Amino acid sequence: MHKVVISGTGLFTPPNAVSNAELVEAFNAYVREFNAANQAAIAAGAVAELAESSAEFIEKASGIKQRFLMDKSGVLDPARMTPHLPERGNDELSLQAEMAVNAAREALAAAGRLAADIDMVIVACSNMQRPYPAMAVEVQQALGINGYAFDMNVACSSATFGIQTAVNAIASGQARAVLMVNPEICSAHLNFRDRDSHFIFGDACTAVVLERADAATSAQRFEVLGCKLATLFSNNIRNNFGFLNRCDEAGIGQPDKLFIQQGRKVFKEVCPMVGEHIVSHLDSLQIGAADVRRFWLHQANLAMNQLIARRVLGRDADNVEAPVILDRYANTSSAGSIIAFHLHSHDLQAGDVGVISSFGAGYSVGSVVLKKQ
Repeated sequence: MHKVVISGTGLFTPPNAVSNAELVEAFNAYVREFNAANQAAIAAGAVAELAESSAEFIEKASGIKQRFLMDKSGVLDPARMTPHLPERGNDELSLQAEMAVNAAREALAAAGRLAADIDMVIVACSNMQRPYPAMAVEVQQALGINGYAFDMNVACSSATFGIQTAVNAIASGQARAVLMVNPEICSAHLNFRDRDSHFIFGDACTAVVLERADAATSAQRFEVLGCKLATLFSNNIRNNFGFLNRCDEAGIGQPDKLFIQQGRKVFKEVCPMVGEHIVSHLDSLQIGAADVRRFWLHQANLAMNQLIARRVLGRDADNVEAPVILDRYANTSSAGSIIAFHLHSHDLQAGDVGVISSFGAGYSVGSVVLKKQ
């Protein structure tokens, strides 16, 4: 069995930064228009009056200050509040594949690898823009990679599950090197008219190159000491959009065809689950929490990350130990923990240990323990 390293990462950041204030301005305009149009029904108790939001509320509830979007004009239009992303022809590169290619090229350059060095491509993210042909096969073709490619979806944990899949292929000799990408267009499945969740997500794409340790030559290499995955079924984070929707017209356009969650239940149930998961994973590798230099956690909610880090360390973690990027990027689903790793790993020294951890819908939890080479 071959040892495996992460030898390169890449990040694609969309061009449109949107502040909490901008998002709130559009949301509150929609609320005022809705309440005015339904004034009589609201007075009669037939329709619930909508409440306005505030930038301060968003930051206090989540730690998010802004996000990057593939399109902001459609989102900030109170009459639309959905990104405007025109369909492309079948012979054009798909939007999601374009994001993936951008991040992948940076990761390949960081790893010092060419397309010819990669044997396997995984696109792992929360939502694919189509069922088939696989996004991964399109990315493979766009980059000129031989071998094989496939898509996988484990919601916010897609990246860690993708890393485990890549590690297995490399360790067994099935592939020399694997490109794993996470193109997340979260704005497309977010209900921007829901006060409790309209601010949560942003768009981004990350990429990771994994390869045999004895063949890696990049300056930044992290050996994968172990991966640990777990799932537990829950309806508390859900999206019911799918190909069966057209079979029952009553459900078309309903809120559950976008992202929905029971936030308080998620917080209460997921935090201890993730904390115990990381602790047991470190224990199985005979690594003490105090010996971990960095935790690259899924970037969903600041309070969640603080609670998870406290459970693992037995104390509060500072921003060096558990870096935060969701203040700028918001929740980018599977890309979040990889963005944190991409931006906050270059200062580690040889022998330093770190943990990438993801958690989200499913419930799904994944952790990857790394050692800097």
